[in-house]
Amino acid sequence: MSLSRPKYYIGQMSGTSLDGVDTVLMQISKSGIQTLASHHLDFSTDFKQTLLELCNSSDDEIHRSALAANELAELYAQSIHDMLSHCHIKAEDITAIGAHGQTIRHMPPYYTTQILNAALLVERTGICTVNDFRSRDMAASGQGAPLVPAFHKVLFPNTQDIIVLNIGGMANISVLSKENGTNGYDTGPGNVLMDAWYSRHLNGNYDEDGNWARCGQVIPQLLSDLLLEPYFSEPAPKSTGRELFQLDFLLEYEPEDYTPEDVQATLLQLTVQSICKEVLKFPDTQQVVVCGGGAYNGELMRVLTATLESIDVVTSDELGFDAQNVEALAFAWLAEQCIEGLPGNEPAVTGAKGKRVLGAIYPA
Repeated sequence: MSLSRPKYYIGQMSGTSLDGVDTVLMQISKSGIQTLASHHLDFSTDFKQTLLELCNSSDDEIHRSALAANELAELYAQSIHDMLSHCHIKAEDITAIGAHGQTIRHMPPYYTTQILNAALLVERTGICTVNDFRSRDMAASGQGAPLVPAFHKVLFPNTQDIIVLNIGGMANISVLSKENGTNGYDTGPGNVLMDAWYSRHLNGNYDEDGNWARCGQVIPQLLSDLLLEPYFSEPAPKSTGRELFQLDFLLEYEPEDYTPEDVQATLLQLTVQSICKEVLKFPDTQQVVVCGGGAYNGELMRVLTATLESIDVVTSDELGFDAQNVEALAFAWLAEQCIEGLPGNEPAVTGAKGKRVLGAIYPA
């Protein structure tokens, strides 16, 4: 690929937290990757509930998921138009959009489903769109996730052994080793259980800065019971989602028997302990770089940093990349890889038989 002239790609991500659409404008040139602009568009309460319901079996879900895919395309397009209106890049200057869509089911090795009417997104923006990034990896016997480690390797060229920790609805690690290459997998819940418990008891979608969790005390027996979930002991490659970690999972442990803020503190500790258990399996790690919404949870970061006391813990913001936008950037990069006919997966991460070009292209 020639990088004599900068190329522009848009990346879009709506994650497991169901908070909205993250959109970034990426420039790629000889000097590397640069974020030129970004935009966040919140989901309405009703649309968030629609997506949440589609994560479980329900009546007429084929029809409802098709309508949701259309609405999601309209929101993705709106976010792009809003972002481009504030910068000096025109739609015709964009090589492609990398649009992940919204995961409503992730059931490896059988299937994975991310809804988005990509054809409608092309019509609304006039920009070539790359979509459906996970299916080809799964067809090659991979998990289809996580896909971001391949991008993290490019974004954070390591002069030391580092782990990039993404804490979204779920948490995943990218292990970047000088000697052993790239590895990674989902560690378990990130914000998803904390968000669900917060919404059940208080008026809001998430525990801002971990303030509610900070008021509680960890419940040792509940934490111990939660950590017995078999997923935490499964070997990699592995990935997970709301099919396992959602409110119903928590309710099986009868959390209503405890003070709500104590349960929240315990759920925060569950996220930290399940992450740190995996990080500490790589003893040469010198730095953990945190991205995703969890990077802005002060209490979560405090407990994580204290638990990994011998490792330097920083946010991606400190390295020049907004923690909220790293995953959207990954899908801009994956679109670039697809357009150029280059692989986008890491077989050691997903378990695929080999490197594959990921994505389906919808020309403008």
